[in-house]
Amino acid sequence: MINLTLKQLRYFDALARHGHFGRAAEACAISQPALSMQIKEMEETLGTALVERGARQIRLTRFGEETAQRVTGILRAVDELGDMARASRDRLVGRLRIGIIPTIAPYLLPAIVDVLADVHPGLDLMIRETLTPTLIQELREGQLDTAIVALPVSEPTLTEAALFTEKFLLVRPEADAHAPVPDSEMLRQMRLLLLEEGHCFRDQALSFCKLAASAPRETLDASSLSTLVQMVSAGFGVTLIPEMAMPVETRSAPVSVARFPEPQPARTVGMVWRRTSPLANQLMGIAEIIRNRPGISGVLPG
Repeated sequence: MINLTLKQLRYFDALARHGHFGRAAEACAISQPALSMQIKEMEETLGTALVERGARQIRLTRFGEETAQRVTGILRAVDELGDMARASRDRLVGRLRIGIIPTIAPYLLPAIVDVLADVHPGLDLMIRETLTPTLIQELREGQLDTAIVALPVSEPTLTEAALFTEKFLLVRPEADAHAPVPDSEMLRQMRLLLLEEGHCFRDQALSFCKLAASAPRETLDASSLSTLVQMVSAGFGVTLIPEMAMPVETRSAPVSVARFPEPQPARTVGMVWRRTSPLANQLMGIAEIIRNRPGISGVLPG
């Protein structure tokens, strides 16, 4: 009988995902020598090599690749056992791994973290902020329990629960405060500042302006909404931000904020989780808490 520990399986899973002992050790919150020793012991137990060790990175052997696939399934099954036990209790307790995209995280999390802690006092929230494709991949692989993203994601293995709809606002230099608000056609003729590729909010802004994502652009592509707003305040161009971000991003920037004429551009924010998740009922309850939380949208008068 092969005697592998669950700890070894988790360490090997991290190594297979990161392809680097240092990054895998950091993800597992242990030292690199400790992780390396556990992988070595796992190889000795199995009687064959799992990784080819190079100076800068590692490569899985053929057996290592096959093992990684099996280990992912084993760890997912173990996690789901824990989820089943948690789902059988009256309250949701223990670790809850939530992913959230950067154009939502700074504005929504402060409004919901405390109320979730009040409703579920034994809940240990683990927050992962990154782009939608990464969150969806990590959901599928069981590394996250749920994610808050812009809908739809159109992933058949996931359940989607809409939380709220928020409008996109125009941010322009303060000197333009009394100028007519441009429609989408006029906006195409202006210097439009956008987030860099990979952000779904960029794609939504391009769609509103009827601009092709592949069209050449000689302007700023930023990694955050804060950078966009600050560049607008410097007179570099105009940008769009989600309504929820307005109080945070414009409080220290001399800019003008306006609504677009109807139909106003908007996005639907929602939660997604695996259809097979034992925590589905509890996650739907969390979605309801967020949905009814005041002050997370509608920050400008109509």
